Amino acid sequence: MLGGMQDHHKNALIRLRVKLIQEMVPDELIEHLIEKKVLTPYMQEKIQSKGVSFRQNSALLDLLPKRGPNAFSIFCAALRDTDQEHLAEQLEQQTRRPKAEESCFPLSVEEHGGIHRWREPCVGCIDDSDGPGSVSQTSVNFYLSHHKSAYKMSTRPRGICLIISNVSFSTPDLDYRHGGEVDLNVLKLLFFQLNFTVLERSNITAEKMISELDLFSKLPDHSQLDSCIIAILSHGVDGAVYGSDGKLVQLQDVFTRLDNAHCPQLQNKPKMFFIQACRGDETDRGVDQRDGREQTGSPGCEQSDAGREDRRVRLPTQSDMICAYACLKGTVSLRNTKHGSWFIQDLTDVFSKHAKDTHVADMLVKVNDRIKKREGHAPGTEYDRCKEMSEYSSTLCRDLYLFPGFPM
Repeated sequence: MLGGMQDHHKNALIRLRVKLIQEMVPDELIEHLIEKKVLTPYMQEKIQSKGVSFRQNSALLDLLPKRGPNAFSIFCAALRDTDQEHLAEQLEQQTRRPKAEESCFPLSVEEHGGIHRWREPCVGCIDDSDGPGSVSQTSVNFYLSHHKSAYKMSTRPRGICLIISNVSFSTPDLDYRHGGEVDLNVLKLLFFQLNFTVLERSNITAEKMISELDLFSKLPDHSQLDSCIIAILSHGVDGAVYGSDGKLVQLQDVFTRLDNAHCPQLQNKPKMFFIQACRGDETDRGVDQRDGREQTGSPGCEQSDAGREDRRVRLPTQSDMICAYACLKGTVSLRNTKHGSWFIQDLTDVFSKHAKDTHVADMLVKVNDRIKKREGHAPGTEYDRCKEMSEYSSTLCRDLYLFPGFPM
């Protein structure tokens, strides 16, 4: 039994995973790893069956953390021996990061400013995960049977993704978001594997956030692509998120910049938003479940056809959007300083496994279900058995499938 890789080596692979997937040349590298008994011939066959190099690289990085405590150093040596020394140097540089920045605390903290509440390890948030695995691919049959009733999703890339991640803040009221780097890296990898071009902006002020959103909304490439993604990871309050300078950006200002009036290149195209931030100060204490189930029906509503005329088609100002929030209005979201936030952990795992045959709204229901089952553990404190509940809002008008891997 080889055992696992050391945590700081695993973290280095997670931080550079996207770059490694994009730039590694796998063929000769795999031969070196077989020679050093890090990989077996069966593993080589399994990796090479993935076809194109970026999928082979992804499969290789999934295996490495489980191949023993020496796998990292042997991998770096193999990179040097195959003329990929720049990647080895960047990996080793990651392991030499300052201890205060590198330290991975097995604790959960709240995602809002002000009082910094540290907690004991939370049930369900400590695991041995090495980051998200490879995204499962859509089959030809599934694509052919579903694409006509769904949003068009066939351009490569599917669209452009902007991730804004603030972990360090200039005001003492907002704590350093330990574990935020993990969220950033797993999202970059996920959206890259879902065929999006990923742009990253880290530790920027509120004014700079608005400036980046303005630039993003005006990118001419949107007109040629099928969708876009905005992900914001920061401290927050209800309806707003913090810039690195401690000033607030209203979420409505974020949505406005991508609406039909301000970004006509994305009219009738799906726009996805993912917000990892608190929406208040309340910790969800949870309630005891009653015996049995109670279900409520939704009343029907009638649509009025009065006054319809054949005129030029008009759109509502905001449509074709879906926004997922880490927590409910007024409550805090929870983040593990080693493995990242509960919400991003479950989001990346669900999307990796189910994007092949499940539309985005249904995947977010699966995320909700997972978050609902999570529970904090801090005996003797007011935070014991604390809960979180994610939610989403949608103005989508069709099913939104991401169809990863199709067309080839």
